[in-house]
Amino acid sequence: MIDERRLTTEEKALKINLTSDIYGCFAEIGAGQEVAANFFKAGGSSGTIAYTQSAYDMKVSDSMYGEASRYVCEERLLTMLGTEYETLKYRLPNKYKEARFFAFCNTVESLNYHKTNQGQGWVGIRFQLDLEAEPNDVILHIKMHDNSHKAQQEALGILGVNLVHACYFHHDDLNEFLTSLVHRLPRDRMEIDMMRVSGPDMDNTDNRIIALNLVKRGITDATMFDLSGHVLQPATALYKKNILLMRGRFRPVTKVHIDMIEAGKKQFLKEPGVDDDHLSVIFELTLKDLTADGKISDKDFVDRAELLGSLGYTVMISNYLKHYKMVDYLATIARGKRMGLILGVYNLHTIFDERYYDNLPGGLLEAFGRGFGHDVKMFVYPAINVEDGEIYGLHNVKIQQHLHGLLTYLKDNNKMEAIENYDQRLLHIMSDDVLSKIKAGASSWEDDVPYEVVKAIKYFELFGYHEVKATAL
Repeated sequence: MIDERRLTTEEKALKINLTSDIYGCFAEIGAGQEVAANFFKAGGSSGTIAYTQSAYDMKVSDSMYGEASRYVCEERLLTMLGTEYETLKYRLPNKYKEARFFAFCNTVESLNYHKTNQGQGWVGIRFQLDLEAEPNDVILHIKMHDNSHKAQQEALGILGVNLVHACYFHHDDLNEFLTSLVHRLPRDRMEIDMMRVSGPDMDNTDNRIIALNLVKRGITDATMFDLSGHVLQPATALYKKNILLMRGRFRPVTKVHIDMIEAGKKQFLKEPGVDDDHLSVIFELTLKDLTADGKISDKDFVDRAELLGSLGYTVMISNYLKHYKMVDYLATIARGKRMGLILGVYNLHTIFDERYYDNLPGGLLEAFGRGFGHDVKMFVYPAINVEDGEIYGLHNVKIQQHLHGLLTYLKDNNKMEAIENYDQRLLHIMSDDVLSKIKAGASSWEDDVPYEVVKAIKYFELFGYHEVKATAL
C-alpha cells in the first residue's frame, strides 16, 4: 500500500494520469496555468488531458463565458465549470461513454507587482465518479499568503493537483479528503475559507460539517453559512454590509437570545449610516463554545445550527476566542462600514480583565485599540444579579477602579451603550438550565425558547430530547 501522505505533487499527478478512465480539461483565469502544468510535467498526460486554456484577456473571457462585472468571483467560476464540462461532452460524445469526465477551473487574483493586494480566488471541479453518471461539484475559495507572485502560482498548482486527486481517491472520507487537499500547503501559504460540495455522490455530506472542519483543523479561522445550510464565503457575503454580531453558545438558543439580538438591532439601526437593507445579523459560535468533554461534537454543532437556521439567522464559526480578534477580522471585510457587537454584561468582566491580554505587548490598551479603533460599537445586555436579584447592567458593572476612566471614555465616545428596551421577564432564562430540563424530560423548558425552536427540538430530537410516552393504567 502506498502511503498517500508521502506522495509528492508530481506523484499524485502521475497517479491520475495513469488512471485510464479519468479524463478532463483545465480552464484557468489569472495566475498562469500552474495546475495543468503539473499534469504535463508528470508524464502520461495525453490520456488524461483533453485540452487546457487560459482566457487571460477580459475580452476573450467575455467571449467564452459572457460579460461580467467581476471576474474573480463564484458566479464566474460556476459559469466556467458549466461551459467547459458541457463543451467536453459535446466535443467527445464517444469518449464520454468510456471515461469519467472532469472540468477543473479557477479564477484567481495573485499578488500584483507592487504587493498591494491579497492573493485570492475561486477554484472548482465538476467530475464524474461513474461512467455516464451525473457529475459532482467541489467549490473552494482560497486566500494565498506567499509574498511573491511565483510562490502563489506554485501553491495554486499544488492545490489543483490535490483537489483532483482527493475527488477521485478520497471522496468517501471527509477527513482524508481534507488531509489530501491541504497536503504540502501549510496555513501560512494558503487558506481555504469556504468549501462546498454537491452532486449525487456527495448527497450525504453536510456542508456545515465541512465548514466546521475547516476551522477545527486550522485551515481557516472563520467561515459561515445561511439559514438553509448553504456555506458562504465571508468576504463575499458581507461585502459592503453593516455587521451586527452576537457571540455565544446557543445551547440551545432561548427567548433571551432573541430579545438580545432584536433589541440590539433596533438600537444599531439608529446609528448613522446603518439601514435594514444593508444589515447582516450573525450568530457566532467559537470552537471553544463547541467543545464538550474536550471534544467537538459534530452532532451538537449541527443541532445548534439547525435551531439558528430555523429562526432565519446566519451562523459563523470561528477560532477567535478573544473579542478584539473577531472585530479585527470583520473590520477587514466591512471596510469602513459600521459594526455592532451584542454581548451580555458578564462578558465585560472578561473584556476588562488585563490578564486576558497577556499575549499582547501592549496588553489591554493594544486590544482595545485594535477592537474599538474600528467603526464598532458594543451593545451591552443586562442580567439579574444572583446575589440580590437586582438588575445588573452597564450602569453598575463592577470592574477594577483604575479602569473606570476607560469605560467612561468608551461610553462618552459612542463605543459602548446599554441595551435599553429589553424584556425584564426573560432575564431569568439560562441556556444551561434549559438544557438540563430537556435532558431530564421536564416540559417547563418549552416556556423559555421560541416556538420554532420547540418544534425543531422535538421533531429532530435535539440535545437529548425524547418524547415521554404515556403509560397505560
